[in-house]
Amino acid sequence: MTMSLVDWARIHTVLLDMDGTLLDLRFDELFFLQTVPMAYARHHQIDDTAARQRVLAAYQEAQGRLEWYDLDYWSRQFGFNISLLKHDIAHLIQLRPQVELLLGQLRASGRPVWLVTNAHIDSLTLKLQRTPIGNWLDGTITSHEIGWAKEHAAFWPLLQQRLGFDPATTLLIDDAEAVLQAAADYGIGQLIHIATPNSSANPVYSSRFPSIDDFDAILPVRVYEEGLI
Repeated sequence: MTMSLVDWARIHTVLLDMDGTLLDLRFDELFFLQTVPMAYARHHQIDDTAARQRVLAAYQEAQGRLEWYDLDYWSRQFGFNISLLKHDIAHLIQLRPQVELLLGQLRASGRPVWLVTNAHIDSLTLKLQRTPIGNWLDGTITSHEIGWAKEHAAFWPLLQQRLGFDPATTLLIDDAEAVLQAAADYGIGQLIHIATPNSSANPVYSSRFPSIDDFDAILPVRVYEEGLI
């Protein structure tokens, strides 16, 4: 019998991150580290090096706050429409391996499956349009609706009030250790870390949480066929 890192007999609700978990983080990293600085240089008519320095400094200042994920905030900061700019490289949005297998099996199991993301609503809408992930979800929640980023302790009781899940019987899969730690502190029962959120980067394994490269490690087809979920 195949063993899974997840004790599925104890899981009643599944919470899934989007960028870096279901979708390849390569798109977002290219966008924020290359596309935005280049657009900033064009808009403000400065050289690429100066533009990159200013953009990265602005990112650093906002890190850890909800504004970091807010495209409207960045549009105001940089002086051009960040949401619209995302459409220029939208062809790079893609699923991580085995996402459709995972979502299909979870849907077949009858468990509620929620997408819980820090992404801005414009980014979420674009990615739901460009990928089929919405076909398997019970719903989506953004941190902008809650009012706190997922890595903040205040996020989790508000999410529980919204969805009505039992933390002890809930699984969260995310690529951010800070998010997983906040969820662990709140009592989320099982946590899985994604070590390969970006297909163009080397894996980074967690020392605090069970860490996987792909979804075979938690939900291979044969586990499903053996009736473990």
